[in-house]
Amino acid sequence: MADWLSLPLPTLADALRSDALALPEYLDGLEQRMIDRDPQVQAFLPESGRFERLRHEAEALARKYRNGSTRPSLYGVAVGIKDIFRVDGLPTRAGSRLPPELLAGKEAETVHRLRQAGALILGKTVTTEFAYFAPGPTSNPHNPEHTPGGSSSGSAAAVGSTQAPLALGTQTIGSILRPASFCGVVGFKPSYGRVSTAGVIPLAPSLDHVGWFTRDVAGSAAAAAVLCPDWSSAVPSRRPVVGVPQGPYLDHAEATARHAVEAVVDRLQGEGYSVRSVGALEDFEEVVRHHRTILAAEAARVHAAWFREHEALYHPRTAELIRAGLALGPGALDDALQARLRLRRTLLDLMQAHSIDVWACPAAVGPAPRGLDSTGDPVMNLPWTQAGFPAMALPCSVDDAGLPLGLQLVASAGGDEDLLAWAVEIERLISYQEASSASEPHPAHGRRR
Repeated sequence: MADWLSLPLPTLADALRSDALALPEYLDGLEQRMIDRDPQVQAFLPESGRFERLRHEAEALARKYRNGSTRPSLYGVAVGIKDIFRVDGLPTRAGSRLPPELLAGKEAETVHRLRQAGALILGKTVTTEFAYFAPGPTSNPHNPEHTPGGSSSGSAAAVGSTQAPLALGTQTIGSILRPASFCGVVGFKPSYGRVSTAGVIPLAPSLDHVGWFTRDVAGSAAAAAVLCPDWSSAVPSRRPVVGVPQGPYLDHAEATARHAVEAVVDRLQGEGYSVRSVGALEDFEEVVRHHRTILAAEAARVHAAWFREHEALYHPRTAELIRAGLALGPGALDDALQARLRLRRTLLDLMQAHSIDVWACPAAVGPAPRGLDSTGDPVMNLPWTQAGFPAMALPCSVDDAGLPLGLQLVASAGGDEDLLAWAVEIERLISYQEASSASEPHPAHGRRR
């Protein structure tokens, strides 16, 4: 059973659909895995009778799909759901102390899509308060003394600890790609608006993206086929031109993260990929300032009524954000939103001028920091989120302490299918590089995974 639980999503789903893995056996193994691992990782919110519920739902699913040939793509697959998504039958608390009835409402469209595809809801995963920075109890599955990242802390840790093959998250700054990098899993953030946010407690609607975590790129593509309307499985006919953004943005990354990406880029060049280093985001501090303005202004709007009534229940960090938004002058949000449009246009023009298809850069400033009082710095993800570009994190290395490091790949808006298709080959080359360097006595950029 342990081997089944560690398999990528497509392989697991095929086994469940074909009864190569019986659904009751799968749930028995999941229950034991959660008993063994979640007391330390704390990826999931407590739920009384979780597996009684799951077995009841699995029985109903099996009755509905007695014929294996009619079973949907995610038949029986257990999925983690970040606790800002509304799920029928489970309370939504959004990592906060607010009364859950305030946050209740219709089930999230993404959760409904997962159910229609045959998935079972394993449970709610831990989030920072309202998907901002106030952390929950989740620890990094690679080292419990280090953060898993945030705000999708529990979802990344659930996949990283092989408790779930798929988990939903959201990203407003770096809340999918950063924890994916810290936890050594694949994280995918589609283009802005590609996946519905209906039924998700917002933080900043102009920046919020729904995404997910899986063990590999093929699993992410399988999830995309369910969660993205009109998903196309067509494969690009050529390799992408890879751009490496040089300048003040990249300067935020630590040497370990930069070296890990450089090793991947060297490998790509050795395999015949065209790689171009390009000056980009020269006004990066302005980009950050505009992002913070949008975030604060929109968070203040979302929380205005709740904050008036329940200010004392908010974590100081969340309250500080809301107060900052309330204090902004007239026109500040409109100016920042216009700057967002300019950023997108500038990046698109730069990609066109240099024929760049995919940016390659660190998924986080470095490995997961020690301690659970912070979720780390999301700055490496910020400009791509603000531009609304599809982006993903792939595990590409580990540091000297064995903590994962991630490669971030970014395509232009609407290029989701191409990005995932290109990432399949890049992931394969990274795996080859890791296997090769494992036999080398002195690897150039630290130990490989």
